[in-house]
Amino acid sequence: MESLQPDSCYHIFNHANGFENIFRIEANFLYFLEKYRLFISPIAETYAYCLMPNHFHLVVRIQKRETIEAMIRINNDPSIRYNFSKVSSIAKNFSKVATFDEGTNNRFNFGKVISDEAIEKFLSKQFANLFSCYTQSFNKVYHRKGSLFIKNFKRELISDKIYFLNAIVYTHRNPIHHGFREKYQDWEYSSYNDIVDGVCDFIEISKLLTMSNGLESFKEIHRHSLDNFTTDCDL
Repeated sequence: MESLQPDSCYHIFNHANGFENIFRIEANFLYFLEKYRLFISPIAETYAYCLMPNHFHLVVRIQKRETIEAMIRINNDPSIRYNFSKVSSIAKNFSKVATFDEGTNNRFNFGKVISDEAIEKFLSKQFANLFSCYTQSFNKVYHRKGSLFIKNFKRELISDKIYFLNAIVYTHRNPIHHGFREKYQDWEYSSYNDIVDGVCDFIEISKLLTMSNGLESFKEIHRHSLDNFTTDCDL
């Protein structure tokens, strides 16, 4: 399986562990996104998402190595490790972390080398925390037990701009492929409307539109894909 690495872009997707839905009502979708902001936004830029009743798709870019290393070091500091919002806030601005470190006698041990394996483990753990947190709440609400998601979520490394834009459209097109809607804008639980309306607080809208050559081009790419729609989705 492709390992998660800093400063790399991925198409990530996961499915229910079985035949039941992982999102039953609107509150489920919204709660997942709330926890996504908590666990994933600090470690990755998000460019697209789509939540379907029994699976989801994401297009993300993992933060740079120095940012991830800063998060690991801060996370290992016992005085703040349990305050994840504080960890996220500090680590998202690496320059502040460095300044903070200089004034605290190398408090976070910035000289210690962090291995690729430790970084991959930390990144995967953040996704595991997201799935675990959501599952615990879901199980409590619906009086169920056991796993909800497939254990090893799938990820595909995005290697170039064309692949990246195709992954974005592929993600937004899922509700149409599965027959839930006929238009992108009619599915409430994807980033398509967020991007078009420019209102989402965790999608990298500006960067995405720059890569798409503007909003009209972004919409045209999606229209073109729908005109040439084929049932080639895996999920």
